Amino acid sequence: MAEEGQRAAVVFDALGLTYEKAFARSEAHLASLDWLLERLAPGSRVLDVGSGTGRPTASTLADAGHEVLGVDVSPVMVDLAARQVPRATFRLADIRELPLEEGEFDAVCVYFSLLQMSRAEQSQVLGRLARALRPGGSLVLATVPADVEDLAIEFMGQPVRATSFAAEDVVALVRGAGFVVEFEQVVEFTPDHPEGAAEPHLFVYGRLPSA
Repeated sequence: MAEEGQRAAVVFDALGLTYEKAFARSEAHLASLDWLLERLAPGSRVLDVGSGTGRPTASTLADAGHEVLGVDVSPVMVDLAARQVPRATFRLADIRELPLEEGEFDAVCVYFSLLQMSRAEQSQVLGRLARALRPGGSLVLATVPADVEDLAIEFMGQPVRATSFAAEDVVALVRGAGFVVEFEQVVEFTPDHPEGAAEPHLFVYGRLPSA
């Protein structure tokens, strides 16, 4: 596993269910899942990158009858997700290293899982995910839009190093991976945690052109 993945695993192993509780009220996250559900055919195959505790993403999609594969670098998160969302499949893996077949998924979700990768890796991962989608496949991506690179911050009491882009550059990155951007929105969200601070969240909905 890459060094950034190992650092992320330590952080999210420590947070566990605290992370789920802190972000459970995100209306923008739930709205993005509604958008995705409206576009998925019955029994679609969905990849959840950085699947965390399995809630709300994998649980919402699995409850709707879709086949979900969740991938996370945190052993604690993968164990929690497997117990909380038994209808989905969860794998302990780094998305940068996980073998992906061309066109094997109908949709991919990427909620805040790029932030501890380098900018080059974020671009490479989006390209890999685009290739793993069938033509016409959907993407929902969320991140913290900020022009920062390897910035040391404290996140809910845990030291992390974050890398991101300004909002317009995230959108350009998604387009550069081959997606048509159908919606973009920045909202402010404060995690439900004693050490949670207000932060901007960028949500981008995209789709691959149909063949």
